[in-house]
Amino acid sequence: MDTIIENGHIVSHEKITKNDIAIKNGKIVKIGKLGTIKSKKRIDASGLHILPGVFDTQVHFREPGNTKKEDLKTGSLAAVAGGVTSVFDMPNNKPSITTKKLFQTKLKRAKGRMYSNYAFYFGAEKNNIKEINKVEKLDGCCGVKVFVGSSTGTLLVSNHEDIKKIMKSTKKMISFHSEDEDELIKRERFRKKNKPQSHYIWRDVNTALKSTRKLIANANKTKKKIHILHITSAEEVNILKKNKKYVSFEVTPQHLVFSAPSAYKKLGTYAQMNPPIRDSRHKKVLRQALKNNDIDLIGSDHAPHLKSEKKLSYPKSPSGMPGVQTLLPVLLNEVHKKTISLNYLVRLTSFNVIKIFKIKNKGLIKEGFDADLSIVDLNKKMKFSNSMVKSKCGWSPFHGTQFNGWPVGTIINGNKVFWNGKLIGKPDGKPIKFN
Repeated sequence: MDTIIENGHIVSHEKITKNDIAIKNGKIVKIGKLGTIKSKKRIDASGLHILPGVFDTQVHFREPGNTKKEDLKTGSLAAVAGGVTSVFDMPNNKPSITTKKLFQTKLKRAKGRMYSNYAFYFGAEKNNIKEINKVEKLDGCCGVKVFVGSSTGTLLVSNHEDIKKIMKSTKKMISFHSEDEDELIKRERFRKKNKPQSHYIWRDVNTALKSTRKLIANANKTKKKIHILHITSAEEVNILKKNKKYVSFEVTPQHLVFSAPSAYKKLGTYAQMNPPIRDSRHKKVLRQALKNNDIDLIGSDHAPHLKSEKKLSYPKSPSGMPGVQTLLPVLLNEVHKKTISLNYLVRLTSFNVIKIFKIKNKGLIKEGFDADLSIVDLNKKMKFSNSMVKSKCGWSPFHGTQFNGWPVGTIINGNKVFWNGKLIGKPDGKPIKFN
């Protein structure tokens, strides 16, 4: 064997067992009591829990076009530092990734530069369905991204007849940024200069709810499975949990932890993101949905901007905050608080991901599967600070937060990449394969 991990607690979406894991050529080849089997390396995981490699299903690594904020290499470094083994990166780059040629160029940029495994979303426009069909079967294509309301970048498909055409045109998962563009334009007057707290009044609940209702109706009409990103409101959660046949949804850690007005008082424009941090009524319902196992996925919506940009007066300040490095610590903290079980954490970050997106050979600790593993210490306490941030942006909304539970090891394709706070591996991530 290349590596045997001994004495760890293996966590699945259903149970926790104490066993050893043998790895060869990047694959898990045997699970059991393996003390007598020879191996080049042995890792003692006594007292640690071994999770199937964690996915972050929503990151913005800003390449191409905005690499002063982040790039594929630094973004993936932040991912592995936080115990994340695979990422889905968004297409709202400069230029937006809307043709096969641009998509393949992005794949080339990633090769030999990303520490984590990776897949990229393809950006939908109302007239690029032929390009979607050229890209949808490529390794490294996780799905199609549609911005129903405008956010960072130029991608936008706000007409629901165009959206239905896109739904009918591809077998690939389509993921949505769900805010109604007409409502956003109509409500621009609610943005108040130098008042970042007006952000969630401008982009109000109805702006999101109106769009989400239409998307659910379209999915039911076309019988097309879709995924809605960063759900923020009580009203959306209440209708989504009753409409699971064709629609799955995810929530960000930020919306589970922060609420208005306190987040805006403490963080100012650093709390600004789309859809926005809302008041405590919504946070309460999101947290209850987490407790009830109603949420399908957690994705960070890692969207870094430099401090110099975030310091601009609202509304000139850009929306978005980093999160890939803190996704797993936030969830481990919820395990510590007994909000969720460790098994549900695995469903939120790996098992449900491979089911929803039809991923090959990942998301399970199982013989024959890729050896992507996130190793965590449930007893380790860590106070997170901006000095620990691996993203180019150099800041985190979780600066000063004490986390109970911490990722201590990240193994990707059988190789130790990040261990006890140090980068020890090469940028050798691979494109994710899909069924």
